[in-house]
Amino acid sequence: MLGRRSILRAASTTWAIAPVAPWLTQLGAPRTASLTKEQRDSMTPAQIIEELKKGNARFRTGKMIARSYSAEQRSSAAGQYPAAVVLGCVDSRVPAEIVFDAGIGDLFNARIAGNVVNDGLLGSMEFACAVAGAKVVLLLGHTACGAIKGAIDDVVLGNLTGLLAQIKPAIRATQFDGDRSSKNSQYVDAVARTNVLVGLGVIRRRSPVLEDLEKKESISIAGAIYDLSTGAVEFLADRGA
Repeated sequence: MLGRRSILRAASTTWAIAPVAPWLTQLGAPRTASLTKEQRDSMTPAQIIEELKKGNARFRTGKMIARSYSAEQRSSAAGQYPAAVVLGCVDSRVPAEIVFDAGIGDLFNARIAGNVVNDGLLGSMEFACAVAGAKVVLLLGHTACGAIKGAIDDVVLGNLTGLLAQIKPAIRATQFDGDRSSKNSQYVDAVARTNVLVGLGVIRRRSPVLEDLEKKESISIAGAIYDLSTGAVEFLADRGA
C-alpha cells in the first residue's frame, strides 16, 4: 500500500489528475481541483505535450479520469493556471478539453473555422503564454474539415469568404498527386495538415512575443491533427521549430 509520502510525490508529477490525492481516481473518486500554479510551473513544455498525448490516449481507450466539474469550477474561481493554449477549429466534433481529457482550468481553448491564425487569436495566445504562464501553444487541425473543403471550393458567403481566403496558402503549398477536389478525402486531409504547418509559420512570423518565448525555450509551439474517425491526435513534425 502506498505511504503518504509516495502519494504526495505522485501528486506532483501530473496535472491531469487530482492535485492532492490522484490515487483516488483509481478508486472511482472524481478529480476535485483544477491545475495549480505549482503543478503547471513544475513542468517543462515537453512534459506538458506528453500529458496532452496521455490524455488523448485515455480518451481513445475510454479510460477518462472521473472528475467533478462543479468542484473544478469552484477550485479555479479565484485564479487559473492553464498549461497550454489550444487553437482549434470551430467544428463541434473537436472539443479540446474532451479529446485531451482535461478539466476546467487546465487549458486555454480558442476556436475558429479552419483553425486560422489571425491577429485577435495571436493576441489571445500572447496573453495565455506571456501573461498567464501557459507553456505550450498547440495549433490543432482535424480530418474532414469543412472549412478546408470550403476553401478548396472557393465558397463565397459573407464574412466566411475572407476567412476561407486565409486557407488558400495551404492549398497552394500542398503537394498531392491525384484529384485535388473537396470530394477527395485524402486531399482534404493533406491540405488540413499543410494548413497547420503554415499556421505555425504564421504564429512565429507575426508574433515576436511568442517566437521569442519559444527561442528562450519557455514555451513550445506545436501542431497536431485530430482524426474524427479514430479520436487520435497526431502531433506533426515541424521543420520550423
